[in-house]
Amino acid sequence: MKQIIYFLLAFLPFCGVFSQENSSNKDMNDSVAIVYFIKDITPENVLKLYEKTGVDLKGKLGVKIHFGEDGNRNFLNPILTKPLMEKTGATFVETNVLYVGKRRFTPSHIALAKEHGFTFAPIDILDSEGEIDYSTLGMNLKHFQRVKTGSHFPNYDAYIIYSHFKGHGSAGFGGAIKNLAMGFASPGGKMAQHNSEVPVIANRDKCNGCGNCIKNCPAGALSLVDDKIVIDEEKCIGCAKCIAECPRRVIKPDNTRIETNVFLERLVEYAYVFTQKKPMVFINVLANISSSCDCSARAPLPFTQDIGILASKDIVAIEQASHDLVAKGHNCDDAFLKESGVSGLGQLEYAQKLKMGTRKYKLVEIK
Repeated sequence: MKQIIYFLLAFLPFCGVFSQENSSNKDMNDSVAIVYFIKDITPENVLKLYEKTGVDLKGKLGVKIHFGEDGNRNFLNPILTKPLMEKTGATFVETNVLYVGKRRFTPSHIALAKEHGFTFAPIDILDSEGEIDYSTLGMNLKHFQRVKTGSHFPNYDAYIIYSHFKGHGSAGFGGAIKNLAMGFASPGGKMAQHNSEVPVIANRDKCNGCGNCIKNCPAGALSLVDDKIVIDEEKCIGCAKCIAECPRRVIKPDNTRIETNVFLERLVEYAYVFTQKKPMVFINVLANISSSCDCSARAPLPFTQDIGILASKDIVAIEQASHDLVAKGHNCDDAFLKESGVSGLGQLEYAQKLKMGTRKYKLVEIK
């Protein structure tokens, strides 16, 4: 296995350059970002990579994390963050979700987090006391004049964005950008990002009438007719929960109603605003890489091997490097397009256009 990974790293796409830890940065162009990488996924290495970025975050720190949906078993082991949390004295932060389930309301959300093992640091659900919004005036964004987040968001001086890099039915992949965009958004902000994204029944003959999507729909917009699923478009709020919960991929985004790139641009704009408000550093963990996100109660099997941990000060570079490593591990150009039917690369194109970071990176392996 080690020989395979060494081979993969030697042939990264044109947008990345592999190097060893002792490589000099003197020849680096300003438009090339450093992304640090460790193969071994351990708690000690999460902290090691954070420290390697050289970012000295001061004051009250929040670690943006995903606690995993009830029933999901692909979410990252919380123990991976323990040395990081102890060293920084940080608080786990999250927001409530838009759809039904234990993560919809603060008391049950915190209870689920503890049930999943997040017991060694404080937990703050940022919208537990309501939401606030930020104006985007002067930011030259396409889609939003204001973005909505939890009222506790400004209580922190800086954030560590700790993301599980994996697939997502609507975004292609979910990493640091989605973790910021949906993860910091209040339920109202989540709805704004999904607005008009009424899904479609793409493979009706594959529907076996399991009712999983019906049980998880917060709007009561789904029902069975002749043992096949139908969507009431008048009731649908576009939260995309049904897409995540369908085990047979019967339900998919309707790209004729809201273009995939529009949804991806909405994600990026929310993430962009949050990065403008607080200092941040980014950690992506490439493990348990399945086609579905941690918000899904079902847990599809990973489609490729665990790869490692990445850290960077550049959100675009770390996402591009993560995407490239997964693609190489899955022996294709776009693993998430292959597995979920949606490419997430539009996130990176738009994020670079907004000058959130660069898709050009140098991958520095830490021994």
